[in-house]
Amino acid sequence: MRLKPPVSRLIWQDIKLSILSAVIFALCAALIISEYDLGVTLLYTDLREYGLWYLAVSFVALLILQDTYFYFIHRIFHNRWLFRWIHFGHHSSIDPTPWSSFAFDPPEAIIQALFFVGVVFLVPLHFITLVAALMTMTIWAVFNHLGFELFPSSFKSHWLGKWFIGPTHHSIHHRQYTIHYGLYFTLWDKLLGTQDLNYEGDLHR
Repeated sequence: MRLKPPVSRLIWQDIKLSILSAVIFALCAALIISEYDLGVTLLYTDLREYGLWYLAVSFVALLILQDTYFYFIHRIFHNRWLFRWIHFGHHSSIDPTPWSSFAFDPPEAIIQALFFVGVVFLVPLHFITLVAALMTMTIWAVFNHLGFELFPSSFKSHWLGKWFIGPTHHSIHHRQYTIHYGLYFTLWDKLLGTQDLNYEGDLHR
């Protein structure tokens, strides 16, 4: 449950940053398409080239790769020398709203988008897989920034709640900057000691 209503001034700031981020992501998408037209990416359109099984495998692999990329760059963004000019905009709202989902300062938006620019040169991906990953990222980001939990408090102790990041998990990050850096999964937070030790057991947080 949200403790207090979001401030309209901060929402408008999030919207402005989100528009800038959308422009940057669109430019990177245009770059990917142009490189595909030149035949220099590993993107493909023929489902028979790798088979249907590869769609599922590559989709899961792409989410794991993106989650890993996000976790480590996110921790770097919180370095005190970088935070102010690369990640401060996203944390303007201590209590996030869906408008905070893509409220990135331009340098952060570029670094986030570069993951997709780079991965199409490294991993064979069908366009369906790429679009599905982008849709998953968008929906997941909005879900995690709702500012309130859709599931019961006991969900954190369920195996899904233990391994997948939701609104409660990410809201803690917006209040305590030194924990909970993941995007989709809690794996890296658990492995590297940035998971709140009380998160899974504290059902009233």
